[in-house]
Amino acid sequence: MDIYVGNLPYQADDQKLKELFAQHGTVSSARVIVDKFSGESKGFGFVEMPEKTEAEAAIKATNGQDFLGRALRVNESQPKPKGGAGGGGSRGGAGGGGRRDRW
Repeated sequence: MDIYVGNLPYQADDQKLKELFAQHGTVSSARVIVDKFSGESKGFGFVEMPEKTEAEAAIKATNGQDFLGRALRVNESQPKPKGGAGGGGSRGGAGGGGRRDRW
């Protein structure tokens, strides 16, 4: 089961996240999402636990728990919406006016 972990403290790394969830069962992977330009944490991450019962117990135990000074938000990860559903919009806008000749 893929688990979303939000409100992570910025000093949390993959290893600390894995250690937190390993207290509740087997962890396949744990990753803190980082900004690709700055390399700093975005404040959320994902944990993969192969056993559903262990994952559900981990969610229950860690949701709202204080972790390095912040209360975690933990739940089952939801798949990303497919297609272009979300944000975006056109690149148009109120472009500059046409050319005006001065008389």
